[in-house]
Amino acid sequence: MRFKHPDGSIVHLAYCTNVHPAETLDGVLAQLRDHCEPVRRRLGRDRLGIGLWLARDAARALATDPCTLRALRAELDRRGLEVVTLNGFPYEGFGAEEVKYRVYRPDWADPERLEHTTSLARVLAGLLPDDVTDGTVSTLPLAWRTAHDEDRADKALAALRTLAERLDALQDLTGRSVRIGLEPEPGCVVETTRDALAPLAAIGHDRIGVCVDTCHLATSFEDPHTALDALTAAGARVVKAQLSAALHAEHPGRPEVRTALAAFDEPRFLHQTRALTPAGLAGTDDLGPALAGGALPDTAPWRAHFHVPLHAEPAPPLTSTLPVLRAALTRLVGGPHPLTRHLEVETYTWQALPPALRPRSRTQLTDGIAAELTLARDLLTGLGLKELP
Repeated sequence: MRFKHPDGSIVHLAYCTNVHPAETLDGVLAQLRDHCEPVRRRLGRDRLGIGLWLARDAARALATDPCTLRALRAELDRRGLEVVTLNGFPYEGFGAEEVKYRVYRPDWADPERLEHTTSLARVLAGLLPDDVTDGTVSTLPLAWRTAHDEDRADKALAALRTLAERLDALQDLTGRSVRIGLEPEPGCVVETTRDALAPLAAIGHDRIGVCVDTCHLATSFEDPHTALDALTAAGARVVKAQLSAALHAEHPGRPEVRTALAAFDEPRFLHQTRALTPAGLAGTDDLGPALAGGALPDTAPWRAHFHVPLHAEPAPPLTSTLPVLRAALTRLVGGPHPLTRHLEVETYTWQALPPALRPRSRTQLTDGIAAELTLARDLLTGLGLKELP
């Protein structure tokens, strides 16, 4: 979906396909047929943007075979789909029964991460629509915080400098510009937008910026205006933004609240949980340890890294952090000029929701994704952007 900003620039809105994980190119093609095109039809649009997630094997196949890449581009066109951004955070196995800490491997100190992201950039340059010259890829925020010593930190920064040079060469070769956004996430070396400033300064190349995920922003209790103003002041580019909402519990000490939270403690994904205390952020790596007691104060609100559907807040006594998303979007695209032109709805946890809230059919999932995009569209038009055909 495309929108015209009051300044005349085009803002792209997509939804991320990591909600339908596929490890192979055949699986990606099935996604387009079974999910992406039905969402477009459900919205009644001639064109739908998707934030494509490509696992290692699929990305490698596309990057090494120009004929296969052209065939994928033709399939996107045939189904009324377009790609201007990729989600490069998960490397592989995102559809596994247990993902948890595996999603952070390989990290940026490992050569595999550089090669995979290089492949993604080459693929994206071949998938961009004819009238679009700029693409973006979101990626791991360096590494999970443990076992990231000085040596691995140096290797990670060196790899990103090498990537920036490769992206310069890619533009020289193709005329397409691709930028990479480190995606701050709780528990990682770059946990907050503030944490991103030092490594970005050390990398020193505008090809590498930040992907602002509004669920992660909210989980860390970052104020959107303060965070985005600090990035702007530091000259850090907001490469893309992922529109998502976290789980919020205002009174986690109450038994009924803990019972409601326990329904979201599931075995597949990591749900980092945070509380804001007078001494700063307190946190656990997952929701279960927080509920076990003692790790977090229960007299202050909790937020958990659980991407809840944008249009459907959890039932009381829980809520979502949709207000944080609204505030962030106002700052991102509501000003005289957009801070970023690539927006991506990223609710990948539909099948990890409590059983009563999960979609029970492909049609229900299609309807849910379409409802999220409709909400995002309404937020954008409410900020003065005009939806384009």
